[in-house]
Amino acid sequence: MKILIQRSLSSFVSVDSRKVGEISSGMVLFVGFKKGENPDFEKIVDKLVHLRIFSDEKGEFNSSILDVRGSILCVSQFTLYASVKRGRRPDFSLAMPYEEAQVLYQKFVEVLKRWVPVETGIFGEDMKVSFTNDGPVTLLLESEDL
Repeated sequence: MKILIQRSLSSFVSVDSRKVGEISSGMVLFVGFKKGENPDFEKIVDKLVHLRIFSDEKGEFNSSILDVRGSILCVSQFTLYASVKRGRRPDFSLAMPYEEAQVLYQKFVEVLKRWVPVETGIFGEDMKVSFTNDGPVTLLLESEDL
């Protein structure tokens, strides 16, 4: 599982010109799943919600999303497992098949919602994501590194 984390001042996702998810300050998560994996969502979410990537009163990274009472906009992103090693067209063969990934994505969101307010896009749809990256702060979390 890969999660691209971006600290955000405001964010929304739309499908067919209709907003389907919107948050004020917090994190935008782009989430992808690798074929054959079974991530430990409890461990991953615990890491995410306790990451100190928000500034304290001194401007230092000492606060978590819990501390700042932020929200999460979570968007499925199978392209995180694209390989561009050969040729000019990305190879998505490492990405988990649609049906399996959808089940894991829904479970991941359920675990996230136990900790913080979460908005989402619509799995598998052509989504437009708009946000203001705060910092900018962008991190890549991979489940195999935890």
